Amino acid sequence: MQIKDFPIAVSGSAGQAHLTAYIIDSDPSLFIKKRPLVLICPGGGYRFVSAREAEVFALQFTAMGYHAAVLTYSVSPAVYPTQLLEMGAAWKLLRKYAGEWNILTDKIVVLGCSAGGHLAASYSVFHGEDFLTRATGLTEEELRPAGMILCYPVITSGEHAHRDSFAALLGCTDETLQASPLLEKVSLEKQVNAQTPPAFLWHTFTDDLVPVENSLLFAAALRAENISTELHIFPEGGHGLGLANTFSLDCSGWGIQEQCQQWLPLAQTWLRLKVGLGEA
Repeated sequence: MQIKDFPIAVSGSAGQAHLTAYIIDSDPSLFIKKRPLVLICPGGGYRFVSAREAEVFALQFTAMGYHAAVLTYSVSPAVYPTQLLEMGAAWKLLRKYAGEWNILTDKIVVLGCSAGGHLAASYSVFHGEDFLTRATGLTEEELRPAGMILCYPVITSGEHAHRDSFAALLGCTDETLQASPLLEKVSLEKQVNAQTPPAFLWHTFTDDLVPVENSLLFAAALRAENISTELHIFPEGGHGLGLANTFSLDCSGWGIQEQCQQWLPLAQTWLRLKVGLGEA
């Protein structure tokens, strides 16, 4: 496997945004030569980028036979749409090296956790907007993901919002957030359209930070547009479980939730049905 790291810089970038690609080697002895890729956006409330949802996730998907990449995107004080422009820059870079790395560019899936789920879902609904096509020089079809995997995502800026994520994203305080002219724009259950790609979502019923209604509202919006969606609601578990096993424990040893560990094999089956395993 090759591990490649590239800086990502767009107007508004703050800190050390970069893309780390995990590319499975091609070899004449292997039947599969070209592979889909999973582009991962870790969570962190748009205030940090969680290591618990970064490389440890990428290695799970490379073990399944998929290329993977992790976008370490800009966080506060960077504001919307900086992170979306960084997604576009990362997408363009993956397409640039697709031939060398044997990436199937029409089979790139985005994955996001928590606020990273908001970023992945934002890219999925906004990929055809003029500011992204102009910035990347790519068409709407070239920018469209083949699907999205959303883990306990931040979605709505309404009644069930994780307000701090939106405050960080829009550069507001909690007191000024409601007056932001962009607040409805980034409430993604209101932005689903016919070009939104298929989705796999999971959440826990007892999520104590980002309410389960975020996934329920998004799934309902996808249903209204007849977008293929798989949704799993697990009965117990706090927010930010990651893989829900020992690989993604936090520094205190928290993060094991046995029934939630099923999300990864379920997502593997969904991936196989949506994008396959690769091509000879």
